[in-house]
Amino acid sequence: MLKQSLQQKLLQKLSPQQIQFIKLLQVPTVSLDARIKEELEENPALEDMSLTTMNEPEESYPDKDPEEQFNQEQSNESEEFNVDEYIQEENINDYSGSGSLGSDDEDDRKEIPIAVQSSFLESLNNQLDLLSLTEKEVIIGHQIIGSLDDDGYLRREIPSLIDDLAFSQNVMADEKEIEEVLHKIQRFDPAGVAARDLQECLLIQLKKKDIENPIILQAIEVIEKYLEEFTRKHYDKLERLLGIDSMTLKEIINEILKLNPKPGDSGAMAGKQLHIIPDFHITNNEGLLTLTLNARNAPELRVSRSYQNMFQHYDKSAKKDKKMKEAVQFVKQKLDSAKWFIDAIKQRQQTLLKTMNAIMQYQYDFFITGDERDLKPMILKDIADRVEMDISTVSRVANSKYVQTEFGTFLLKSFFSEAIQTDSGEEVSNKEVKKILEECIGNEEKRKPLADEKLTEILKEKGYTIARRTVAKYREAMGIPVARLRKQL
Repeated sequence: MLKQSLQQKLLQKLSPQQIQFIKLLQVPTVSLDARIKEELEENPALEDMSLTTMNEPEESYPDKDPEEQFNQEQSNESEEFNVDEYIQEENINDYSGSGSLGSDDEDDRKEIPIAVQSSFLESLNNQLDLLSLTEKEVIIGHQIIGSLDDDGYLRREIPSLIDDLAFSQNVMADEKEIEEVLHKIQRFDPAGVAARDLQECLLIQLKKKDIENPIILQAIEVIEKYLEEFTRKHYDKLERLLGIDSMTLKEIINEILKLNPKPGDSGAMAGKQLHIIPDFHITNNEGLLTLTLNARNAPELRVSRSYQNMFQHYDKSAKKDKKMKEAVQFVKQKLDSAKWFIDAIKQRQQTLLKTMNAIMQYQYDFFITGDERDLKPMILKDIADRVEMDISTVSRVANSKYVQTEFGTFLLKSFFSEAIQTDSGEEVSNKEVKKILEECIGNEEKRKPLADEKLTEILKEKGYTIARRTVAKYREAMGIPVARLRKQL
């Protein structure tokens, strides 16, 4: 038998304004312009003062019936919106209802489009069209190019390509025909494209060079016969196998290192790179640091006067039919949405400046000298306590914002680090330990690089007692390979 009962619960729930502020806070400056433009397009009650003319005359509304004024404005060609069209929509885009915000996942998927003149695959297809091929060979060529991965490799087996052609293109081809077209594509630019593995990729590039050069011929021999010894940097073994001295081997290795192991990645990376626009600027005026916020974070927004006046006339109208009520509701929603957006932008500016100022004061020595060894141990809670905000708010500010200094542009997140205690009892940032590791590895003898055990001993001599596995973790975090792979001739 079902039982009914009443319960009272106290829950925390974010308001639409709070959600809007959170989303705006994590948007970096480079994306803020697009977000503001999107809001201006969706809400005609919001205006950008930088786009309006100076000293524009204030709009006046004669003393007439509001409904007559409303109908006249709808028929005016210069009017920016049509109320009937808006109120007929099922979902009005504003911040007063649950449908206006959308899901976090949906907003996170929005990316700034990047114009790319010609993609990697388009370039290969254009080169294919320049060849004198039969119709069947063209179809096979497009199938091969379409099967390449982002690195430019063909990792799909020939039998699988035969099946793909038969089922999708209704083309019957044998292994020999596909091999012939594949070898033609492997002569395309960039060199090494359509290779089936790293060895074939490097050989394609080497064979495009001057094969009469003995160094090139020996480099081809190294890749063909001794690729494993080369990748593991067993240089002594290579010298014995090839019967050469260290100077000749060094020339061979230099030729191989000039090759591109990912021929398809160069074009893709160019499209993925974004121009970094700093959110903050810190200047040093004779030892006094000055913090400024990027001007793009302070747009000149205002609520439309015409909408405000229109709402007043609608609200005071004596005639309250259904159409008029819908018009009043529509205008009120747009006005509220515009006010909330402007308030969120202002609150964003204040939060950014307050948080960055606390970081600057905490890491004052670093911003004066630019030396990473002057960075103090700092976690999100340290800044959150100073600005009296939640840790999640500080995290949103630090995760995607950049500051420009006279020493370069840094991600705010890079200033946060854990503490390590020295033998003297002093707490230092792990950034300082990483800097010392980087210097030790940079000054090591290249033929006999320092192993992690030796690096641990050096740090211990300097007063930093940390485990070998911690040294390995820091080294990997800095993108530095193990000693064997750092070996050079």
